[in-house]
Amino acid sequence: MRILITGATGKVGKVFLKKILSDPTLADASIVALCHNRSVSHHDRIEVVHGSIAERDTVAKATQNITHAVHLATCKETPDDVMDVTVKGLFWLLEECRINPAFSQFILVGGDASMGHFFYPHPIPVTETQPHSAYPGCYALSKVMEEVMLEQYRIQYDFPGCCLRAPWIMEKDDFKFSLSFGKDVFGGPCWRDLVGTEKADTYLQSGTIPLMLDPDGQAIKRNFVHVDDLISSIIAAIALPRQSIGHTFNICMDEPVDYGEVANYLKTSRGIPSVAVETPYRSTWLDNSKAKFLLNWRPEIDLQLLIDRAWDYNRPVNQPRKIWYPG
Repeated sequence: MRILITGATGKVGKVFLKKILSDPTLADASIVALCHNRSVSHHDRIEVVHGSIAERDTVAKATQNITHAVHLATCKETPDDVMDVTVKGLFWLLEECRINPAFSQFILVGGDASMGHFFYPHPIPVTETQPHSAYPGCYALSKVMEEVMLEQYRIQYDFPGCCLRAPWIMEKDDFKFSLSFGKDVFGGPCWRDLVGTEKADTYLQSGTIPLMLDPDGQAIKRNFVHVDDLISSIIAAIALPRQSIGHTFNICMDEPVDYGEVANYLKTSRGIPSVAVETPYRSTWLDNSKAKFLLNWRPEIDLQLLIDRAWDYNRPVNQPRKIWYPG
């Protein structure tokens, strides 16, 4: 088995590399890491190909003799780059894998941005059969285009691909900083913009977290997945190609994160206060039943464990938080 990983230096890519190199069931697997601005550490089982995924020659070099591709490379709200990376880059990947006689499986890690995330009302659980509904911006559009391209390659060429559709991916202290009223907030919403600088500074000083409400005043339910659970789903898809190829799977926690439950748990377990913040967003519930049924996959990280891992994480002083992309 020879696995190409795009986005190998990103959050998911780095954990996936460690998993392959440490898992005895994958001891025979070698890795090709396609890297652009950054690189991975030297290892005897890793070949590094440097260059842009938007260049066919680079992709052709990276796909030589591979049997599997795990496509993680993406862009956020960067209009100048997003089409080159997520459309043109994916097209070259699909083409080169399609004409490779040794190739057997393509795994796209998609995102719930293709389903509208929490921008639109979802009165029932979101399954893999729901039509695409990108929210405003180029990132969500690119997630739709990725899924559609892979689907059409299945139809046109019987291409052996599957999509693992993930919501917001958490690791380390990410979730803690997603609830920060400071300028160090991770992702969105930006709570300072919603409450104003003066209130935000007061909440920050007191250690208060936001309790996100929808327009009806109800605590929002929002989907997450821990990076460890996402990695286990990738391994499951590779181990069970007959069950995974040709399918899209929602890969997420069993239940979405309820911001009301977050506030209650942090208050009772750590004495952390919260404040209600009204937003225009809506609750969403991704249904992961299909992945459980076909892949025999189960997420291990529930709400309390997600919170405890984030608050208990001790970040080394030589590893400051660094966000590699906007959005």
